[in-house]
Amino acid sequence: MLIRYFPTDTKYEFMRIRRMSFPFSAAMSVLAVVLFFTIGMNFGIDFKGGTLVELMAKGPSADVAAVRQTADTLGFGEVEVQEFGDGREVSVRIELQPGGEQGQQAVVSKMREAFSADYDFRRIEVVGPRVSGELVQSGTIGIILSLFAILAYLWFRFEWQFAIGAIVATLHDIVLTMGFFAITQIEFNMTSIAALLTIIGYSLNDTVVVYDRVRETMRKYKRLPLNDLLDRAMNETLTRTIITGCSTGLALIALAIFGGDVLSSFSYAMLFGLVIGTYSSVFIAGPILIYLGLKPGSEQTLTADTRVAQPAE
Repeated sequence: MLIRYFPTDTKYEFMRIRRMSFPFSAAMSVLAVVLFFTIGMNFGIDFKGGTLVELMAKGPSADVAAVRQTADTLGFGEVEVQEFGDGREVSVRIELQPGGEQGQQAVVSKMREAFSADYDFRRIEVVGPRVSGELVQSGTIGIILSLFAILAYLWFRFEWQFAIGAIVATLHDIVLTMGFFAITQIEFNMTSIAALLTIIGYSLNDTVVVYDRVRETMRKYKRLPLNDLLDRAMNETLTRTIITGCSTGLALIALAIFGGDVLSSFSYAMLFGLVIGTYSSVFIAGPILIYLGLKPGSEQTLTADTRVAQPAE
């Protein structure tokens, strides 16, 4: 029913905007890479190793300042203390300690001695350096393999220009999302890897819908110039893109508000990826076909006929 309130006969000239969207996206991508190598990301315990302890106060509220002061006196080095939930819950993150597994177990023992009188231990998570290294490697391999699988499928399903265009748009989304993590310093953990893979899937789905309409339009309007052809395809899928983005965004907003700290990195990254993925499907994936030399059906036919008509030497 909501589709009635969205325009269905738009005639926006998206291809003209590519002269601004491409330099803007390139600048944002370079900035994201610079932020990644200068500021860096706030890697969670999954990737840098250490101990995570979640406490719940036995009283009406948790004293975060007292927890931080007590944890600092235990000699663990840098300790991160955060309040979450209803005000009674506190998370304590302790950097990786020397001594391997025994060193991490010593951290847990000291924490119990220091806080068991006033707090219940809701969760204890210990990640060693070997496990964190394997998680980094597995996460990176998963993203790379997914991109290769996407490239192979699209190369088989469409022309090569569509495959390369989809990969460029997807890489654009990944790079900007990594820049988002760097500038906001939201914790990057295994949930964030899940968010990245979900963003890839969402952006790719949106791009494939647009590309499928482009291919249908090429078959239907064989003598239409490529700029007009792409504009027509974008406008025909615009309502679907808006409705999909809005419905997904409402679900993600609810997840960000009520999901708590455990899902915060996933929900905020997905909200950002939703906006960037929708943007790239229209302003990156479509216009890049022009730069990759895609030709309408009439031009392809004319080129083929010209080759056949040439006399043999």
